[in-house]
Amino acid sequence: MAEWHIDESVDITDVVCPTTFVKAKVALEELDDGQILSIRLNDGEPVQNVPRSIKEEGHKILKLLDNQDGTYELIVQKAGD
Repeated sequence: MAEWHIDESVDITDVVCPTTFVKAKVALEELDDGQILSIRLNDGEPVQNVPRSIKEEGHKILKLLDNQDGTYELIVQKAGD
């Protein structure tokens, strides 16, 4: 398994769609191009919608890990402008 240096982490398990993507997007905007963000999100709509929306924004999904507790960890690399 590839290992990455996580530059920042954000936990969006306490918010509901569509605010989940908004919080993830704001966290990504604070990073420099190429940096890695770890996003903790809930099963259901968040895990279905947030990765798709982030990819549509042009960022790279590196990994989606099932935490086996109803949450996931999404590892994203910020794309350059």
